[in-house]
Amino acid sequence: MQELLGRISRLDPSACLGLRVIACFDELIVGHVNTRALLAAAASLAGCTAGFRQCDPPRALRITTKGEFAKMPAPEVRPDFSTTLADGILVWLEREGDPWPNDAIVLERLALAVRIRHGRGAREVDNRRHLGVLVDRESSPDERLSAVSALGLVAARRYRVVVAPLFAVWQGRPGGPEDVIGTRFGPIHAVVVPDRYEPFEASPCGIGVAAGIDALDRSFRTATVALRLCLPPEEPLVVADAYGGLIELLAEAGDDAHHGDADCLATVAEHPWGLETVGAIVTTQSVREAARALAIHHSTMQGRLDVITATLGFNPLEGFGRTRLGTAYLMHRLRRSSVLELPAPIPGVGGTSPTPGGSSRK
Repeated sequence: MQELLGRISRLDPSACLGLRVIACFDELIVGHVNTRALLAAAASLAGCTAGFRQCDPPRALRITTKGEFAKMPAPEVRPDFSTTLADGILVWLEREGDPWPNDAIVLERLALAVRIRHGRGAREVDNRRHLGVLVDRESSPDERLSAVSALGLVAARRYRVVVAPLFAVWQGRPGGPEDVIGTRFGPIHAVVVPDRYEPFEASPCGIGVAAGIDALDRSFRTATVALRLCLPPEEPLVVADAYGGLIELLAEAGDDAHHGDADCLATVAEHPWGLETVGAIVTTQSVREAARALAIHHSTMQGRLDVITATLGFNPLEGFGRTRLGTAYLMHRLRRSSVLELPAPIPGVGGTSPTPGGSSRK
């Protein structure tokens, strides 16, 4: 599938996006995710609320593009944005106006996934919700233990949470309990893997710190930060361990936390050479080494360093300066991360859809 995506993207980018929708739902079907997660995926991919209704037993769900429950009852369902399945099951997209690119394929794959989910052998109780309990910092110890038992995890072992967007490209698949979790950045695919997991590749993808079952919410938060630090294709997968305790501080701080150094760094980023120079400084040991990494003359590098020092108000090579610069650099990247933005559909019949979530990255 991934090889086919690469070939088709060079010939027809619009068709490539359609195949990414198919690949996304394939992953969710294999993962046996619940109905809410399937609706969250459809809503995120389509950029509008998705709905589900069944007759026996009576049940209805509406999920927004952020993976959150929408109030019932649902508005009138349009026939051209709905599909009726066997056993009185109905799925739909709540679109106003003309269809957007890939609406039809999103609805088709949602219907297929729901039919499989509610087909023969489906469990009466949906245990997939237990993963959401484990990654929620507000869950009680008793709730965590119950979720651990339901998911087949071992209380004495350590695990990591792996997260990726619904449109991520996987090369190999980590085994473990998985679900689609609603976050402030939209729904993301989460998988729990052992501390020492089998290697795999995914783009983009974040891997959280190792933690016991009572702290998997911390692993989830650090994995989300790691994901948002990805810079595909240069850095498609980020492991939280690479940044040590810094990533845990960032996970606790949040994007809206005041950070004076990061605010000043935004001014540095206005220079065409700003961010790449800061990146070289925080990942090398000297000005000369940074200059070599950027393939520029030492005097040019020194000139840039002088501008950075004057803008920040401290020397990034003295005392805690490098730590301050590194923290500001990571915070700046988080504030401008676009890794969770859905690839924009190609303009065509029915118009174009906006990219949900995130903001542009400088």
